[in-house]
Amino acid sequence: MTENALIEAARVSKAWPFQEAQKLLKRYPNGKSAADGSPEPILFETGYGPSGLPHIGTFQEVLRTTLVRRAYEALVGAKPEDGVTRLVAFSDDMDGLRKVPDNIPQAELLAANLGKPLSRIPDPFGKFESFAHHNNAMLREFLDRFGFDYEFVSASDRYNSGRFDNALSSILSNYDAIMGVMLPTLREERRKTYSPVLPVSPTTGVVLQVPVEVLDPATGMIRFTDEDGTTVEQSVFGGQAKLQWKVDWAMRWVDLGVDYEMCGKDLTDSVTQSGKIAKILGARRPEGLIYELFLDENGEKISKSKGNGLTIEQWLTYGTEESLGFYLFREPKSAKQLHIDVIPKAVDEYWQFYGNLPKQALDKQLGNPVWHLLRANGQDQNDVPAPPVTFALLLNLVGVLGANATREQVWSYLANYVESADPAEHPALDAMVSCALAYNRDYIAPTLQRRKPEGGEVAALAELDAQLAKVEANASAEELQNIVYEIGKDEQYGFESLRDWFKAQYETLLGSSQGPRMGSFIALYGVPETRKLIAEALA
Repeated sequence: MTENALIEAARVSKAWPFQEAQKLLKRYPNGKSAADGSPEPILFETGYGPSGLPHIGTFQEVLRTTLVRRAYEALVGAKPEDGVTRLVAFSDDMDGLRKVPDNIPQAELLAANLGKPLSRIPDPFGKFESFAHHNNAMLREFLDRFGFDYEFVSASDRYNSGRFDNALSSILSNYDAIMGVMLPTLREERRKTYSPVLPVSPTTGVVLQVPVEVLDPATGMIRFTDEDGTTVEQSVFGGQAKLQWKVDWAMRWVDLGVDYEMCGKDLTDSVTQSGKIAKILGARRPEGLIYELFLDENGEKISKSKGNGLTIEQWLTYGTEESLGFYLFREPKSAKQLHIDVIPKAVDEYWQFYGNLPKQALDKQLGNPVWHLLRANGQDQNDVPAPPVTFALLLNLVGVLGANATREQVWSYLANYVESADPAEHPALDAMVSCALAYNRDYIAPTLQRRKPEGGEVAALAELDAQLAKVEANASAEELQNIVYEIGKDEQYGFESLRDWFKAQYETLLGSSQGPRMGSFIALYGVPETRKLIAEALA
């Protein structure tokens, strides 16, 4: 594949990361330039509120933004090391703590500091200089764990060091115009106290939601009433104030020079209003994707306070990292259910798309989620063999072995099916084995219930046993599958369709209404062991 061929194919691709990257190409047809005319990187941003710990939403936003970033580089014929793009992970750690999170120790310590900037509240974990510093460290550890290429930027660092002072002065200079954008969006009662600028109380250190009077934009001086009723005149510079969320977002876009930032559907109105404020400040809002939100198994919006949905730790317990990326890649503008049942299919679909990649024409490759995920991980080619066993088949195997199955047991059965059945030689498969054991232990084993065979099923299973008694020790999965087929097609057993025969085997031998190709299962589990299952069912 030549670079020109890739660029040409990327520019007509319908894959959503390329469609998003095309927006940036249209915005900067000749590349982005600094004020002096020198080339400047395209800046991607993701935002994070450090009032809680990083979660699956944090991961998906950084991953999806990285996919667009890599797609843009492909469009312009650049490599990651060329420096034509940057990704900033921005922490809004100057925000005041609104409520005490449920999953944090020393709730009384946080309760005593409600309203103060997150970076000025003691760390309840006792490890860092503030609650924000702790959560920022968790964020960076979280992003580093997945190998993301990013630059970390802290709001508190920017406010406290004065690097936002010029931007704050601009906000004060355009105070009335910004109020003109925001006031029509607020309830009448809220309009009375609303201010784009939130001063920090000089007496309590709380971020105040009070009206302010602008005295001098150049020096940042404002006047407001403190919590104790006294009138205070102080500058907004040097960390003595922060901005309201929508104003802060717009200021950050302008000050940092952000070109691309995506967000959830719940922030649609914020994008509109922050975009208007950015225009007032002399810039334009970044390009971006508004993605749909996750739903639980009941179709309800996932909420951290409710605890519905899945955490990233849960996904990585029961599924692989690749499968998580694959699931998040698909159709970001459509609502997705995020619950335990979606994991097995995502694991197998990832490897299915992975196996298809080398055989596909270039235009099809660019529409393959795996192509994008490999580039996001710094890989350009399909250089690792796909696991020789599907996750679904592994789940059936461990389901038969029971809740107390071990990794060593599973690998002993894999020796029936896989040459060189050594975990060290098949790391991807070994990762799937660990996930399958956990998934079986917690979700499959407690629900399995084998039923007794009925009617013609009894004779059909007896015939299957008789046929298996005749096969050679090294019979292939395909040969075994043909035996299963022939029995199911024999009218004397009374199956209306092959599907009924397969279902009978699943329910009587595996204890489930669904299952794998039985030929593959028999080859993996072993003919003698399968005959034991049949004997148990017939007994």
